[in-house]
Amino acid sequence: MVSGISQANLNLADLSRWFYENTLTIALAVLIGVVLYAAYRLIAGWLTRLEKKGAIKENLSFMLKRTTKFLLLLLYAAILFPLFGIDVGFIMGLIAVAGGTIVGFAAMNTLGNAIAGLIIMMTQPFKIGDRLYFNGQFVDVEAIDLMYTRMKTLDNVVIYVPNQELLRSEIHNYAEKSKIRVSCAITAGYDLDYARVQQALLEAARQVDGVLSEPAPYVWITGFQNYAAEYTLYVYTDRIKQLQEFQAQLRRKVLETCRKNGIEIVTPTLVKSMQ
Repeated sequence: MVSGISQANLNLADLSRWFYENTLTIALAVLIGVVLYAAYRLIAGWLTRLEKKGAIKENLSFMLKRTTKFLLLLLYAAILFPLFGIDVGFIMGLIAVAGGTIVGFAAMNTLGNAIAGLIIMMTQPFKIGDRLYFNGQFVDVEAIDLMYTRMKTLDNVVIYVPNQELLRSEIHNYAEKSKIRVSCAITAGYDLDYARVQQALLEAARQVDGVLSEPAPYVWITGFQNYAAEYTLYVYTDRIKQLQEFQAQLRRKVLETCRKNGIEIVTPTLVKSMQ
């Protein structure tokens, strides 16, 4: 026990002596760190101002900030290691060996994603803040990096998508549209008059916030089933960011209006086959 305490005291004394002997070096390292951090803040602020003025795109500003941070950290490490007498050659050798191993296993995917990331940044099929329909769900773009694009679903779940996958996928960018067409289909019996069903559906459209008057809503017969006709209500809206909420409101109003007008919404094939 005494031996252990003595060893701890010895280590503490060695550490204190090292700090005492390298006080100026540590102070210089801290000062350099502060200067480089201040430089990054100045560059980032300048890029943000350019972005707000519209001189550069948001994607480019984000990429330049990331690149600047990486380069300044690399510069800090290059200054810090020799300052404390650390063998940079040995460390670089380890990095080269480790990097060579990693590249050997993952070069194809890594380079592919990096090239795909550059293509996305240059062609800009979407940008940060856009709402996309991707893989069967709506997502908002939060960041575009070389390897991955970060997105957030409407369930507030963050997903990272490899850039190669984005280039291979079909993506609908709703941010590029000022208005879109939304449809809601019902089935009604052949005994009902078309004008009655049409009037009820158009009445429902007028009760939904966000339905545009131009182009005006309209109703088409879009199919004939075994025992009923399919009617589809088409409306236009500019509520792109609230699309799912808008669709839910539209369906609810259609249901309420059909009930009020005595129009039964049925699944005729199933109902008739059970009789």
